[in-house]
Amino acid sequence: MRSFSEYNPIAVAVWFFSVTGVAMFCSYPILMAISLSGAVLFFLIRNGFTHGKTHLFFWLLFAVLALANPLVSHNGKTVLFVMNHNPVTLEATLYGVNSAVMIIGVLYWFRSFTQIMTSEKLLYITGALSPKLSLVLSMALRSVPLFSRQSAKISAAQTAMGLYKDDNIVDDIRGKSRIFSIMVTWALENGIITADSMEARGYGTGRRTQLRRFGFRTGDILLLTATLALLGVTAAAIGTGALSFEFYPSMKMKELTFLGISGIISYAALVLLPIIIETEAELRWKYLRSGI
Repeated sequence: MRSFSEYNPIAVAVWFFSVTGVAMFCSYPILMAISLSGAVLFFLIRNGFTHGKTHLFFWLLFAVLALANPLVSHNGKTVLFVMNHNPVTLEATLYGVNSAVMIIGVLYWFRSFTQIMTSEKLLYITGALSPKLSLVLSMALRSVPLFSRQSAKISAAQTAMGLYKDDNIVDDIRGKSRIFSIMVTWALENGIITADSMEARGYGTGRRTQLRRFGFRTGDILLLTATLALLGVTAAAIGTGALSFEFYPSMKMKELTFLGISGIISYAALVLLPIIIETEAELRWKYLRSGI
């Protein structure tokens, strides 16, 4: 049993865009709660309780976003209290919480997306559509960690030389300015070297070939089919208004029909797909290790 990251990149990318697309373009509170819960659970299954800074940043951002809307927007009929002559309404508060749930859920999904979809996988997906775009995208993704490591090396070297001995704001600004100047020069030089290397290797002189290391297996087809089917039911429920919720001027939810319930269940199943795959793969791996 393969883990979710080992499935075909096309099937994985379609699943990610389906889950995040529904979360971004639908404000139904139940779907938002399912999205955030699934995103956090999937991230924890893959990474455990590491990445504490990531969790801290996301939940601090959640608090800021949830509190910002009722302080800025005063729409709504139900006034909770008045602060500085401005009413804080229940509708604005719940709308802010719902929006924060949506944003943090999507951020968690894309955090997992960046871990699974490496530059090689993105190159595989976009290579057939636009070779130049895929090349630029893969080089850009490669440059982010490369520049980060180079910046850390330069900062460590300057610290060892005693350039930060004053330990004040002015000295820090000067140091960061020097690092930025060095990084710009290094990036331009690295770009010239890369271009010369690509020209020497004959890039663009012959017919382009595509690296196809990712074949479609039965599991990939099943994942893609299940994703499209569940997305279709959810999209039908959203498109027909079966999953509509209004916050202003007063909260109003349309009575759930069979299609609305089916849309909620379908989206929950869509979110649970990789969690089930990861859990089953982990259990099978533990079983095989215990058998050894």
